[in-house]
Amino acid sequence: MAATGGEKPKRDTYRHGDLRNALLEAALELARQGGPEAVVLRAATRQAGVVPNAAYRHFADRDALLHAVSQAAMARVARTMEAEQAAVPPAEDPAAAARARFRAVGTGYLRFAQEEPGLFRTAFHVPGDMTHAAAGTAAGATGKTPFELLGEALDGLVDAGLLAEDRRPGAEFLAWSAVHGLAVLLIDGPLRGLHPTQTHDAGQHVIDMIERGI
Repeated sequence: MAATGGEKPKRDTYRHGDLRNALLEAALELARQGGPEAVVLRAATRQAGVVPNAAYRHFADRDALLHAVSQAAMARVARTMEAEQAAVPPAEDPAAAARARFRAVGTGYLRFAQEEPGLFRTAFHVPGDMTHAAAGTAAGATGKTPFELLGEALDGLVDAGLLAEDRRPGAEFLAWSAVHGLAVLLIDGPLRGLHPTQTHDAGQHVIDMIERGI
């Protein structure tokens, strides 16, 4: 039956695997525009052009869809961090290289929050804790989650002699808390009105503080 009124035609069949991916992409776009609250099964099916009941073949309920979107958004955070690290110029000095890779982790994290606030909020909209983020769907191209990328960068500081081994345990929690706290203040808090130059400077100063603190 032809669609009327400019609506997308409804499809009740997809090639194997396509429907789940179509729904996930639709839900990611909803999250991009409105954060986790915008991820609703009916809206996702409408975006994908299928009847509402079709979603239940792949997602038991709204929470299942939101969990999958959170994982996919987390993977995008990781890929942005990886891209920031990949852009670091080569350095002959191992210490300088390790330091640059560590700073790139925080810079990429903050950049994603600024560029994709809806997806950033959704990435960290988790049911209780971060244990599910170890799944491959929350990882970037290297197979590592944002938290694992941070841990790897900290290990690099130890290897380069910039971080004492006895100060390494738990350092990721301190670094993550500081950068994530700034990200939230910049996108949802009293710092959201800062000029882009001030935003960038604030991020670099926080990373400076973390380096000194650890």
